[in-house]
Formats: sequence, C-alpha cells, structure tokens
Amino acid sequence: MPKVSAETLEARRREILDGARRAFARWGFEGATVRRLEEETGLSRGAIFHHFRDKESLFLAVAEDDALEMASTVAEHGLVQVMRDLRTSDAGWLGTQLEVVRRMRTDPAFRRRWAARTARLAKAATERLERQREAGAVRTDSPVETQVAFLLLVMDGLVLHRAMGQAPTGLDAVLDLVESAVRNP
Repeated sequence: MPKVSAETLEARRREILDGARRAFARWGFEGATVRRLEEETGLSRGAIFHHFRDKESLFLAVAEDDALEMASTVAEHGLVQVMRDLRTSDAGWLGTQLEVVRRMRTDPAFRRRWAARTARLAKAATERLERQREAGAVRTDSPVETQVAFLLLVMDGLVLHRAMGQAPTGLDAVLDLVESAVRNP
C-alpha cells in the first residue's frame, strides 16, 4: 500500500473540515448526520472518520480551527478586526459559532471542554490591548479586562446579527466607534 504524504493528509483533513463546517452550519450538530457529512465533504464515512474519531471530534476540530484563526487575528490585529472580517465571513463560520453557543448553553460537558478555547481568545485580546496600552494607544481610565469584555460583547452581538442575515447600516462607522471607545483620546 503506497504511503500518503503529510501534505496530502493535511489537504484531506482541511477538505473534511470545510465540508463539515458547511454541514454543521446548515443543519446544526444533531442534524449533520453522517450521510450529510458525506454529501458536504464528497467523501465516504471511512475517509471522514479515518481523520476524526467521531462526529463530536469533528465538530470540535471545526470549532477549534475557527477559534485558532480568530485568536490569531486578535493577537495580530485586535478584536475589532475580527468584527470587521465578519462582514465577509461565510455562513459556515457563523453557523459554527452559533452551534458552539447553543451547545455551551445546553451541554455542561461541552461548556467545560470549550472554556479553554474561550479563555484563549480573551487572553489574546488582553495581551494585545496591554501591548497597545504600553504604546500609549489604548485608554488607561478603565481596566484592560473591562475593555476586553466590552469588545467581546459587541462581537457577540455582531455575530448574532450576521447569523440572522442582518448587518447594521454603516457597519464601518459603528466599528470605528467601537474602536474609538478603547483608544486613547
């Protein structure tokens, strides 16, 4: 049996994650049956579950992939940039975010497992704002933790609006206002 290269395995894994993201966004976790996962990925259940132990592991991998990308953007460009990127985010990402929120609300075991990922995003935002504060760019009259909480709440609201197919009129101006709320006057 020929060996498959690491690049080929990673490409296949990425293909599965992309298809699974679409399936979870469209049908939610419960509705994304193995058959639907096969249809969205174009692969057999054997190929899918060769890479992921079960549907739960696949969902967590999709959500983790999204969380890592978001944390990376936050670390480099800040939470407001993540919000700006939501304008063009695909329905798969938004659907996955809503499914994560739903499962956090209804599944205590999932909530415990997901807590570390949530903390990673807050940590990236906190570290970025602290660096910005040291550079004199972020206001000092409120704790960084309060500013992070504010930005996360705004982002959650924007995710909800985008997931409902709505976006505030003049979103750039709204996000400029959000950004100015934490900037040094």
